[in-house]
Amino acid sequence: MAYIGRQPSYGAFEKQSLTADSSTTTFSLNYVIGSSSSIMVSVAGVVQEPEVGYNLSGGGTSLVFSTAPTSGDTVFVVFLGIARDVGQFLNSGIITAQTLLDERAASADQFLVYDTSASALKKINASNVVAASVNRTGTGDGSTATFTVTSGVTVANTLVFLNGIHQRPTTDYTISGTTLTFGTAPAASDRIDVRELPA
Repeated sequence: MAYIGRQPSYGAFEKQSLTADSSTTTFSLNYVIGSSSSIMVSVAGVVQEPEVGYNLSGGGTSLVFSTAPTSGDTVFVVFLGIARDVGQFLNSGIITAQTLLDERAASADQFLVYDTSASALKKINASNVVAASVNRTGTGDGSTATFTVTSGVTVANTLVFLNGIHQRPTTDYTISGTTLTFGTAPAASDRIDVRELPA
């Protein structure tokens, strides 16, 4: 048979039947869904309007009816689309859902990054990410050659000044872990300024 325009595509949608008892309004869904309009809900042959006849709860894991379906009513859900979560095992378990963080990340929080050199998804602690410039100051004592910096910074994103004079990376100082090491200990009363730039 010929069609005007794009030929129809065929696919299968998952269906879940629910048992009505005239009192239960919340039902667990077989699949996590991202939006109330990603499902079609039918009660006694009447399609329910999203956000009016039902809502979602539990991050898309449960269906909540505005009014409990009556016992004996045929109730079913057709999944038009399901949420796809990319699970990645981390030390603390498996990630199964994502939400928006509307505040500054705590130092114990973790970010997921894709390491292109390893073709792998990896985690990094928020405490190791320099989100903004960090300025540190100190005073030389003539013997101490080390200075504490944020873990993860490198000589490539750190500016170091002694008495306002810019120091040469890897020549005048090196960085390893959380330690900046001067080639020669700053003299007593030398002003030390370290600026950690965003990576």
